[in-house]
Amino acid sequence: MYRILIVEDDSVIAGAVRRHLESWGYDVACAQKFDAVLAEFVAFSPQLVLLDISLPFFNGYHWCQEIRKVSKVPILFLTSASDNMNLVMAMQMGGDDLLAKPFDLQVLSAKVQAMLRRAYDFAAAPAALLSCGGAVLNLANGTLSVQGRQVELTKNEWKLLQLLMEKKGRIVSRDAMMTALWESDSFVDENTLSVNVNRLRRKLEAAGLPDFIRTKKGAGYLVEDETA
Repeated sequence: MYRILIVEDDSVIAGAVRRHLESWGYDVACAQKFDAVLAEFVAFSPQLVLLDISLPFFNGYHWCQEIRKVSKVPILFLTSASDNMNLVMAMQMGGDDLLAKPFDLQVLSAKVQAMLRRAYDFAAAPAALLSCGGAVLNLANGTLSVQGRQVELTKNEWKLLQLLMEKKGRIVSRDAMMTALWESDSFVDENTLSVNVNRLRRKLEAAGLPDFIRTKKGAGYLVEDETA
């Protein structure tokens, strides 16, 4: 089931769109915090975003740019002004299409279906995001973003961070981490794991996340679940 995030401050429009898309079998959420749209995007991890241009705090162009720093998810702009300047701005900011208000809900669902088909019909799977403490891990393209900046990781560092973020708030044993890296803990020197963890920590610290990975002596490592 595809997930769709609606970022629209008009509750009447948002509600009507949500009910219509849910009737087509989509999993739909409406943004609630218009000063924290990126956080809601990461938490819901949608496969498509319906994004109004006129919003409180920051406009849709701003949030489109922020989303583009962590994801290539299709974005359909909604606007009450369908002039060429808005269309050009929408495309330049990273949007995929634009729909002018007032719009027919059948036209909207047709656009949504077409965008999802173009984006995912030939892909292995829709993108998935892991989020914790300001770090966003995109499982579809193997990228790590910290506050909108890309952080380069080695293959081993990527595997370690994915495991820790998938189990955020829980301790991951050293044995489990070695198994994730090398499929077996029988032939691995534990010092090798420590080297990989320390390198990953240094990269995270340089990106502005000191103490992101915590050591639990005699037990393993964990990253804190900021929502707990």
